[in-house]
Amino acid sequence: MNKSHSNTIKIVIPGDSPTHIGGTTHLDRLSKYGEVTLYSTPPKNTNEQIQRCINADIVLNSRSSLTWPKSVLQALPRLKHISTTSVGLDNIDIFEAHKLGITISHQTGNTATIVAEHEFALLLSVARQIPAQDKSIRNGMWDPGEGQHIFLKGKTIGIIGMGNTGTEMAKFAKTFGMNIISWTFNPEKNRNLPVDVKFVEFDELLTKSDVISLHTALSNETKYLIGKREFNLMKPEAILINGSRGGVIDTNALVDALNHKKIYGAGLDVFETEPLQAGHPLLDFHNVVLTPHAADATPEGLDYLNRDSVDHIIDFIKSNPKEIYQQ
Repeated sequence: MNKSHSNTIKIVIPGDSPTHIGGTTHLDRLSKYGEVTLYSTPPKNTNEQIQRCINADIVLNSRSSLTWPKSVLQALPRLKHISTTSVGLDNIDIFEAHKLGITISHQTGNTATIVAEHEFALLLSVARQIPAQDKSIRNGMWDPGEGQHIFLKGKTIGIIGMGNTGTEMAKFAKTFGMNIISWTFNPEKNRNLPVDVKFVEFDELLTKSDVISLHTALSNETKYLIGKREFNLMKPEAILINGSRGGVIDTNALVDALNHKKIYGAGLDVFETEPLQAGHPLLDFHNVVLTPHAADATPEGLDYLNRDSVDHIIDFIKSNPKEIYQQ
């Protein structure tokens, strides 16, 4: 980015809530390259979001819940770059950004092991009914649930999306002695995987898997990738894990599948609407384990995301942009 004086560059963090980058050393690093304005509360509405960013040359989007539709991007004539702390970009109108000359940098896998570890923890929690048993003991009941749990060794895990996180999930599964199959949009890119993976057709994965783990971005192609038809193909003892994006699953179809015992259970870190609303039907199932979009929320994970998002901005300012999303 060409500016005669770097301190004239205006960098805005429009809604760092819950706190993500605020108070970190990475924010201090960024202040050396421009005038940084951080808002520690989410904007109340689109108009407030626009007003916060109206003079921004660069936006650091630290919370994926803040969206950047066409109307917002068009209202920000100075904006040249958005750096995100997320891998997914479904919260940004990519086509409009490209049209307006706004580049976007995003995360490309440094937290993959951290995220996959969380997702495998969800799998173990569902398979062994750990949260339900913990709650049962606290309520004064002692019921081991003999014969109701799932032993993972020798079972088949079907991984949908064999990118960075999917690959790490495969490593964990291999350690537990599981067989690994996968369906992905680009299997030819995965020829040198660190574990043995058999690539199969989508429906074959659904019918053969004891565990189905989702690791794909949300797009027009993957919206409701898992719906009523897909649940009807799954084994009744199958476990569904989702740490990608909530919209990859049709939530109504999932609730129906759980009500009719079409699957064993589910572990979910992401939801179509976040936060999950009070009274949501998913809250009623003892065989569903829920976490609040927290898969990368370890100290290491947050540090990686903040570090990389700031690095991407510095690289952009120095006219050496990295991790720019390519359509």
